[in-house]
Amino acid sequence: MNPKLTIPDLAAKKRAGERLVMVAVGEALTATWAERGGVDIVGVGDSLGMTLHGHENTLAMTVDQMIDHCRAVRRGAPNTLCIVSMPYGSYATREIAVKNAVRLMKEADADAVKLQGGSEMFDIIKAVGDAGVPVMSHVGLLPHRVHAAGGFKMQGRTAEAALKIIDNARAIEDAGAVGFEIEAMPYEVGKAVDEAVDIFTFSIGAGSAGTCQLLNGYDLIGAFDSFKPKFAKRYGNIAEVATNAFECYAEDVRSGRFPDADHTYTMNADEAARLAEALKQDAAPH
Repeated sequence: MNPKLTIPDLAAKKRAGERLVMVAVGEALTATWAERGGVDIVGVGDSLGMTLHGHENTLAMTVDQMIDHCRAVRRGAPNTLCIVSMPYGSYATREIAVKNAVRLMKEADADAVKLQGGSEMFDIIKAVGDAGVPVMSHVGLLPHRVHAAGGFKMQGRTAEAALKIIDNARAIEDAGAVGFEIEAMPYEVGKAVDEAVDIFTFSIGAGSAGTCQLLNGYDLIGAFDSFKPKFAKRYGNIAEVATNAFECYAEDVRSGRFPDADHTYTMNADEAARLAEALKQDAAPH
């Protein structure tokens, strides 16, 4: 296993031109698999509101929930750098953002926090960083603004839109962030965004742009199959395996094949005989 990355390592990896691997997970079991598989970074993103809680978007998640999920991930992947997302509404003002960012660092055992937005979030990003919290942000498709955007839509389709994203990236760097996410935009735009800054970037849905590639772990293993984004590649089909297992279990129970002798505890023969005699005497008329 490689040594756990630190926040300063992220910028160094970018300068060295090294590629890093990141997955988004939300509980201990999948985090354990990710660490065993050699990923460099685990992200506890509020996308788990969709993959694990069944919401139609990420907006319902709370700070308390993110703390609980991040704690679970840390138990599963204690030797992997962990970035936790600040949920919608938890960074609405500088004061709220600093309070919740500190909570996430103290109570969730995260290595960094991540919010969403660019130049309009400058003061908030700076306040969180000035409070001693390694902070990241997010450009491109912003799930916290899904209603304002009219859905989950690719960004940076035009040169003007791309230049605005680049401006936001520079503002994030100037505010003191240690990195940011690049989501759902043409590769050419993502590459230009990454090249416009010296800080760490990770991308999802932007081709190979950035220092680090992110995939949602539940998309990656095929556990979440309600829909599949264009940029998600499935390396397994856990949903099919699990569904088949439950079907086989149900059939075995209904048919009487399970539990069988191989899956049943039995008493010592002498103790079983004593129990049978005691039950016979207990059933006799008194």
